[in-house]
Amino acid sequence: MARTNADCGAWVTGLLEAEPDDNVLEVGFGPGVVIQRLSKSVPAGRVAGIDASQEMVEQARARNKAAIQDDRVDLRLGSVEHLPFDDDSFDKALAINSMQVWPEAVTGLREMRRVIKPSGRIALGFTPYSGQPKEGVVEKLVDAGFTNARLVETDECFCVLATKT
Repeated sequence: MARTNADCGAWVTGLLEAEPDDNVLEVGFGPGVVIQRLSKSVPAGRVAGIDASQEMVEQARARNKAAIQDDRVDLRLGSVEHLPFDDDSFDKALAINSMQVWPEAVTGLREMRRVIKPSGRIALGFTPYSGQPKEGVVEKLVDAGFTNARLVETDECFCVLATKT
């Protein structure tokens, strides 16, 4: 998972355009490779993540141990349907190869929208391994209340970006 998602995660992170002082959330962070990248790109901000797998939480915590000790990274076990964060907590949010396994995508996206600040951005990235078709992702974001949803793609993966208004 660390290898198959790394390039897509790097690309999606770039598209998200995180600023050095942004607070960023990753849903379904897996082994924590993107979390590690984000923590370096937002040195004055905060990175938080939630994952439904205890094994992934443990791997990601080990990979990001120093940033967690410095209180720059917060990784938790949990579900996208019940994010343990306050409303309007994050400037940006992303998920790489995870939305396709959520029990109810629009419910999870609405919950992500709740914790994103007004004018905040979301990015959903997918590799071919995800099995997620491009069709319908923009519409799911719109159904969840996001605006300016658009698809961006490369030969290796695709991303849907949107804004909370």
